[in-house]
Amino acid sequence: MKKERLIPLIVATALFMENMDSTVIATSLPAIAADIGTSPLTLKLAITSYLLSLAVFIPASGWTADRFGARMVFSLAVAVFMIGSIGCALSSSVNHFVIARILQGAGGAMMTPVGRLVLLRSIDKSALVNAMAWVTVPALIGPVIGPPLGGFITTYFSWHWIFLINIPIGLIGIFMALRYIDPIRSEDPERFDLYGLVLAGIGLGGIAFGLSVAGLNLLPWPSVAALVVIGSISMTLYVIHARRTGSPVLDFSLLRLPTLRASIIGGFLFRLGIGALPFLLPLLMQVGFGLSPFQSGLVTFASAVGAMGMKTLAARIIRTFGFRNIMVVNAIVSSLLLAASALFTASTPLLLIMIILVVGGFFRSLQFTAINTVAYAEVEPAQMSRATTLVSVNQQLAISAGVAVGAFSVEATMMVRHVSELSAAEFPPAFIVVAIISAASTYFFWQMPDDAGHEISGRKAVEISSRKGAAKAAAKAASETTEDARDQRL
Repeated sequence: MKKERLIPLIVATALFMENMDSTVIATSLPAIAADIGTSPLTLKLAITSYLLSLAVFIPASGWTADRFGARMVFSLAVAVFMIGSIGCALSSSVNHFVIARILQGAGGAMMTPVGRLVLLRSIDKSALVNAMAWVTVPALIGPVIGPPLGGFITTYFSWHWIFLINIPIGLIGIFMALRYIDPIRSEDPERFDLYGLVLAGIGLGGIAFGLSVAGLNLLPWPSVAALVVIGSISMTLYVIHARRTGSPVLDFSLLRLPTLRASIIGGFLFRLGIGALPFLLPLLMQVGFGLSPFQSGLVTFASAVGAMGMKTLAARIIRTFGFRNIMVVNAIVSSLLLAASALFTASTPLLLIMIILVVGGFFRSLQFTAINTVAYAEVEPAQMSRATTLVSVNQQLAISAGVAVGAFSVEATMMVRHVSELSAAEFPPAFIVVAIISAASTYFFWQMPDDAGHEISGRKAVEISSRKGAAKAAAKAASETTEDARDQRL
């Protein structure tokens, strides 16, 4: 198998494991809680502690990869994730389970940005769109396949296997990474910014944890607000610090690059809206329509089918139309399909719902591929580790914010309607709100240059070929005109 296909599959497998595991326990919490002697509400700490661990450790990923080599760090991250998985399966108390989830989060925090760094340093830019298409799919499939898979395993086997299935996947991933990925590392690693890491860790942890808890209703709103405020203050202090250091853990100066800026800001808005979908849709299906968790999971899995159908077409579509045109139009199309969920009722045929989700999954996957790829169009090789770290942090915050906005919209609707019990009627406004936020990303994609990312999409070659074809056609037409004139003179 070609390197351009093999390395993305290695990275994608690890990212699939991490993305799926972050959601797979959602439907299994009651069974796990009963087994280790606690309540499902208390065990929700396992979800939030995992997200907190991700937010804290991601900023250190870029420097670690530069210092010890992306291949080695990626392999060790998979190993740490596996150890955390074994710890989850062997847990006999809440404390043990939460510690194991934090360990999993530390491994996952390194896997995502370092996996992308491996890809960027191993694949030629001309093949990057195809590679990113493969890597994007796990991020879309994981959140939707997690809940039904977790419910199936818990119902027909044991919740322990939710975590134990990571072991063979992880071992294969480590073996393939060590064998097929080149041991590339930075020749001159920068000084480690420990003070910046502490500030960024507290800032990102407070914001991401606060937003995630808001979506789970685990803490009262004043406590959630306090977490977000503390995180925001710490991030403000970090921004001041970053301007004074030459090697910040999060390099915001990269936002001067138009394509990376559009990917970060526009991508945040787009992901925020789309990130609310895996939270809102299963709730609507179960609470509003009365479906079981397993049935709900099967319906929402339709969006993953659309995502898988996209991966073979993304490169061709982007090469034909260019990043800017695709991202502007597709942001609107994807947002409209997200807003269509507001029209779902208990009488809407499930087949129609699944068709809309399949089509929506296709366009969302195309957009994510474009966002993830164009981010690195103008980034120099020496800045790649900083760029991947910044992109990964942005994605994590967007997902947390999406859940929080979705939850807040539902609760606000309940307050306006003066109801205390959740029903299907409270969901349409939430879908509209997150769809509008996603559509707002169009402005930032429109700000990109017309030729944004042409080097990696192959669009420039298409245009050159088209111009050559037009020139040949014009020359041929001129020749034929000359010959016709000559014939008329004769």
